[in-house]
Amino acid sequence: MQIFVFGNPDLAMDALPMRLLPALRVAFPTVSFETLDPNEEWLVPKHMLIIDTVVGIEEITVFDGLDHFSTAPRITCHDFDAYANLLLLKKLGNISGATIIGIPPQTDEQTALDTLKKLLKTELEKKR
Repeated sequence: MQIFVFGNPDLAMDALPMRLLPALRVAFPTVSFETLDPNEEWLVPKHMLIIDTVVGIEEITVFDGLDHFSTAPRITCHDFDAYANLLLLKKLGNISGATIIGIPPQTDEQTALDTLKKLLKTELEKKR
């Protein structure tokens, strides 16, 4: 089982998923947690399970598809983000969709970890 974790450790409001990565790897030793750069080519399964920061939500939320999000303005290639890459992969037929566990940037680290553990257990049970 692969779970993809997005975030930027150098940007405080986007770093929480990356900071949680070591604890998640300990809590779920049989799961492969992968980080991806939106500007690189991705070899991913047809349906992705993703943990990412989501601006504009108040609590950790599970989104069952990409249609819950809106695109950010893209003026240069530097504005190409994970969401844009996911949309491209879906359009090309490389993925069928994604389940995204969104973490608000203001979430306390321990609260995020506890909630993620519960949500991931549920998601992993669905895959069995």
